[in-house]
Amino acid sequence: MPRTLLLAALCAAPLAPVHAQGQLGSGRIGFVATERLMTESKMAKTADARIQAEFSKRQKMVEEAVMKLKQASEKFDGEAAGLNDVERTRRARELLNMEKDVQRMQREFQEDLMQRKNEERAAIATRAYKIIEQVAEQDKLDAVLAEAAWFSPRIDITDKILKLLDK
Repeated sequence: MPRTLLLAALCAAPLAPVHAQGQLGSGRIGFVATERLMTESKMAKTADARIQAEFSKRQKMVEEAVMKLKQASEKFDGEAAGLNDVERTRRARELLNMEKDVQRMQREFQEDLMQRKNEERAAIATRAYKIIEQVAEQDKLDAVLAEAAWFSPRIDITDKILKLLDK
């Protein structure tokens, strides 16, 4: 029973300020779709192009390594029946080592790519946060939400932030 009481108190607690605020005057809220900032802004598009250029050579190397592995595997599968046990074991081991190297190469590529994307997103987020603060002060907003299950287009300031971010 104490758990239920605690849960009820926690659920009702956020409603108290809203009720009190309704008596004093309504607060102003804005909403920003942060994912749009990370995909639609000029900064994001420039960052994507920069990352693509930076990683295209490595991506090609990874794709070539995958193709070599596939070709070696197919060749081994075709020749395995005609090989003696020692040769079959040796080539199977070489193939296994080659597969491990390719997997390591793919994993390192993905980790490096994600790290660079996160660095670029952090730079965009830092700049966007400063702009959001400025807009909130100018428009006299009491809160700016970045996550919501639902929001009214009336409070959406994403386009305004995008324009300022692109300047």
